[in-house]
Amino acid sequence: MRIRKGDRVRVLTGKEAGREGEVMRAIPRKHKVLVAGVNMAKRHVRPSGSTMQGGIIDKDMPLQVSAIAIICHSCGPTRIGVRIDEQGRKVRVCRKCGGDL
Repeated sequence: MRIRKGDRVRVLTGKEAGREGEVMRAIPRKHKVLVAGVNMAKRHVRPSGSTMQGGIIDKDMPLQVSAIAIICHSCGPTRIGVRIDEQGRKVRVCRKCGGDL
C-alpha cells in the first residue's frame, strides 16, 4: 500500500467523490485509510470511563485505498510510482510529472 499517514488525497468514488483531506491513519492489512473530515458517520455513544458525556458523535470511517488518489503538488490527483535513488532507498514519484511525492 503506497498511501501513508499525512498524505493529501482526493476521493474518487462514492458519495464523498471529489472531497479532499489528509490521511490520519493507514490500515494496510485491510487496504483502508482514515481521511480527516471525509466519510463521517453518526455514532450513538453511551457514557463510560473514557467518554464522560454520552450522545451522538461524528466518527471518521475508513475508505478503500482504491477509492482515493494522492494529490501531487504540481499536477493534481495522480497514481504513485516508485524509483530507487542514489542511496538505494525507494522514493515515491508522481506518474504524471515524475516529481517526488
